[in-house]
Parts: sequence; structure tokens; C-alpha cells
Amino acid sequence: MSRLVTGVRFFSTAASTMLADATSAARSAGQPSSFQVFRDVPQLRQLRRQLLKNDRSVGFVPTMGALHGGHLSLIREAARENTDIFISIFVNPTQFGVNEDLSSYPRTWDADVEKLEKMNEELAKAAASSGSTTGRISALFAPTSKVMYPISPPSSEVDGDGSFVTITPISKKLEGASRPVFFRGVATVCMKLFNAVTPDRVYFGQKDVQQTVIIKRMVQDFLIDTEVRIVGTARGADGLAMSSRNVYLGDRRRAVGLTIYEALRDADEAYRSGKTSRADILGAARSVTDRVLAEQQALSPSERALFEVDYISLADPDTLDELDVVDRSKGAVLSAALRMAPLEETKPGEQCGLGDGKVPVRLIDNLILPPQH
Repeated sequence: MSRLVTGVRFFSTAASTMLADATSAARSAGQPSSFQVFRDVPQLRQLRRQLLKNDRSVGFVPTMGALHGGHLSLIREAARENTDIFISIFVNPTQFGVNEDLSSYPRTWDADVEKLEKMNEELAKAAASSGSTTGRISALFAPTSKVMYPISPPSSEVDGDGSFVTITPISKKLEGASRPVFFRGVATVCMKLFNAVTPDRVYFGQKDVQQTVIIKRMVQDFLIDTEVRIVGTARGADGLAMSSRNVYLGDRRRAVGLTIYEALRDADEAYRSGKTSRADILGAARSVTDRVLAEQQALSPSERALFEVDYISLADPDTLDELDVVDRSKGAVLSAALRMAPLEETKPGEQCGLGDGKVPVRLIDNLILPPQH
């Protein structure tokens, strides 16, 4: 039975804290919810079965909340291809290592619910003006850790016990080299979410390119009856790839953080000009990061934003194996990660972002080098 809680509908014995969040979210939205909010799997599956009986399709957008324009672009794409859209918000503990601060991940439930409400309004208006059939957000799945990991608390230890999905060797490359449990956690939670939702299609952003390769491999290897859709990277007006963690950057670190995109673009230009060797393509990127870092190091602590290059990669688009030479008939994936250090000194009135510039921020980005025949 559904239960109406100040405009947001919950279908389970929701914890009191989440009920308070839901009430606050509904008040902030200022109107009854246009979608159902689920805290447990059985009731979500009940809705899914009903949709199947009515020949309706489900597009699924899994998130960890702190929704931004990139998430909304995934929802718009899902609305073009499905009658119903399911969203999940779950900050997954198993993809955070023991030395990573799970508690620092931004949690913005009220704002997230309001954005989803506005998105449904946008979709309804678009359908009315065009006379076309456009999907709507029907369900928001916001489970607890106990729902997602019912038998035992999840482990973040590399050799920890638990039921995990591992996709190797892809998960050990790039991001996985410095975050050894990250993709194990991603694959595990996605497998659980796919089993709970059984979507016709699932939507991911190109920004997390390694994640997209791993999810495609998982769906193929485990015979999951779901189509994986990859949507182009959503960027801010300045070109920075949208990420929930960008709220921690502030003006100074955001400006310097654009180095990652500038470096990738220079490498992309080298490829498009005819270069195919790793030295030429990545050399173009490295010249950008080296120059900007030297410029920042020459500034005073109150003016600079320091960073460390984690990696710049030129890899095969299917295996993510590093390439010495790009096969022009196949193309490549160009990706990078920067670690923005906390600000050493701040100035009065400076916009330093959430956490006052004290939270380190890891930026990732990529460009696809297309085949050239």
C-alpha cells in the first residue's frame, strides 16, 4: 500500500530519518511529488511488473545524488527512449576505500528531489509543445545500506569478505590503480541495482569512461538483459566536466582545474593533425599540465592552486590497454585525472567552495579519439 508523506510517496517501512528528509524535500518542492519514492526492493519490483504488463519501458539512471546537469542530461536521453524513468540515489560505501572519506561525499536530498520534480515539469511541457510521447520519472529508489547489503556490513578492505562483482583486468587500470576497491564497488552496486530494477536501458555519462567500459563488460559477461546507453560528457560553460564533487572547488581551484580539459584538447588536436604515437599525443597534454603547474608554483600561497597529475592515458577503447601507437581504424580513449590540493591560504571574501577549500578534489575527464579512415 502506498503512503503519502507530505507529497512524497514511500512504498516501504521507511526509516524515520528518511521520512524527515522526504517531508523536507516535499516542502522545498512546494507541491505533491510527481513520482513514487521507494526505500525497499519488493514494492519497486511490484511497480516494475505492472509497467511490464502495460507494455511500458523503463530507462534507469543510477546516481549517488548531488544531482547536476550531467545527471539531467541522462534523464532527458532516457525520456526520449522510454515511457518511464527510474532514478536511484544511493551513496555506495563499497566503492570508497578505507582511506577515502565516505562522509565527505555531498548529500543534497532536498535539492535532488526538487530537481527531479522540475525535470518532470520540463518533460511534460516538451511533450505538450511537440505533441510527441516523452517519458516521465516514475520512481526514485533511495535504499539504505541494509537494503543493498542485507547479510553483512559491506567491506572496503581490498581483501575484505562479502559478495562482490569483479571485472578484471579492466578494473585494475587507470582509476583502479590508485583506488583498488572502487570498481569492485561500482560493479557490485550496479549488479544489485540492475537486479532490483530490471531496466530495459540504463544510462551512464561518458565522463566516467572506465566505468562505462566495465559496465558494458559486466552486462555482456553476466547475460544481463539491459541495454547500456552512453551519453556524452556534460560540461559547464567553462568546459569543466560536470561532477558532484565540483561543489568543493571554488573559483580559484576550478579555474586551475580546467587544466585537465585543456591538456586533453591539445592531445586531441595532435591526434587530429596526424600524430599517432603515444609520445606525440601525450606529450602535447603533458606540456599543458607542466606549464600550468610551474605557473602556479611561482605564485604565492594565497594566489595559487596546486595539483598533482595522477595519470594521463592513451588506451584501447575496448580493453583500456595502454597504447604506444593509435590504430587509426579503431581510435583510442584519451583520459586523465588530477588531484587538486587543498588551498594553502585563502583571502577574505574568496569563494572557496563547499568545505572552504580544505577538501581535496579529484578531477577526471576524457575525450574519445575517433577512428579515422
